[in-house]
Amino acid sequence: MASESKNKEKKLPLEGVVVLDITRVVAGPYCSMILADLGATVIKIENPNDPDYTRNFPPFTRNDNESAFFAQYNRNKLGMTIDLKSEDGKKILRQLVKKANILVENFRPGVMKSLGLGYDNLQKENEALVYTAISGFGQTGPKSSRPSFDNTGQAESGLWSMNGYPDRPPVRVGTIIGDLAACFFGTIGTIVALREAEKTGKGQMVDVAQVDSTLCLTESALLRYSVNKEEAKPTGNDHAFVRPYEQFRCKDGYVFFGGYNDKQWKETLKAFGSNELSTDPEIDTMHKRFNKEVYERRIKPLINGWFSRYTKAELEAMLADKVPLSPIKGISEVIEDVQLLDRNMIVDMPVLSEVVKMFGNPIKLSDMPQHSFKRAPNLGENNNQILKNFLGMDDQKINELKNKGVI
Repeated sequence: MASESKNKEKKLPLEGVVVLDITRVVAGPYCSMILADLGATVIKIENPNDPDYTRNFPPFTRNDNESAFFAQYNRNKLGMTIDLKSEDGKKILRQLVKKANILVENFRPGVMKSLGLGYDNLQKENEALVYTAISGFGQTGPKSSRPSFDNTGQAESGLWSMNGYPDRPPVRVGTIIGDLAACFFGTIGTIVALREAEKTGKGQMVDVAQVDSTLCLTESALLRYSVNKEEAKPTGNDHAFVRPYEQFRCKDGYVFFGGYNDKQWKETLKAFGSNELSTDPEIDTMHKRFNKEVYERRIKPLINGWFSRYTKAELEAMLADKVPLSPIKGISEVIEDVQLLDRNMIVDMPVLSEVVKMFGNPIKLSDMPQHSFKRAPNLGENNNQILKNFLGMDDQKINELKNKGVI
């Protein structure tokens, strides 16, 4: 009981921080959602006539026909509608900025400025404001005004050209990796700028580009080209130089196996009763096993022969505690994974009258209390609450704004 009481007294690390979220789709909403998960009060601001169009993205809940996709990236937020093209709407945002610590937007560069709501404008309302702008190409440069989606980031950064199999055209990474990269770098930049603002009283713009962020996921590709003029190409499940480090087939599916260093290789030989190979002069060192020809002729057939006799679960039991080996799981297996469940990474999330499973918060702080996740807001759900509590408006003024279509 004492530990439960102590847990309730703890505060989430960003409690007291107010975030204005003027974003849509994923990169921006996910950034502000992470801040909300960490305790910030996040006000999601949407156009009353043109809301975040992920509200219409599948999958939809069976009972309420609500977008679970939207709900996943907008949990723990308050919902507000403002028409930022109207003068009254601009005035409301400026008033909210005076009360906020952070504003996040992911419009094309220049859009907020054209409304008179760019960083230079809003800093006059609140010198300590952290203004995070997440865009395709960034706020500067000859391509900055271009539209961009996730695939833009994958294409422009070189990541797309590296993915797939060597005998086929390149394949996009099978998730919105460009949006996700921009989200994560945007979140880091926002918290860094917030810390600086808290120390100095002066905010700044955080300029994060999707293309820049995706480029930083290309591992050694730039280095290999710079040093050896080697163009990164698709390698399938093979690594550019580390071997074995790929997918292998077993009795009931596939596993990832990466026991490439000498210690891990010897553990693998021991598990399969092949200790004599540890002194084989052709494959007795990691450097020799990295050789592509030797690997294809000697190492890969060995591993295929061993693994083909066992299931994923059997291989995991034999090796996973000693060498990097993991079953390649489908989502139906992931959702039941004991490790992820233990770390509260598969959570039950309300979406109106239904409950769906979503990913949790991967940021674990030793002094952060456990907390439940609140559902994403309906469009404009918290208009009255925000206008009354933050700006002190009365019902008459709020109704006037509604009748004018401002909120």
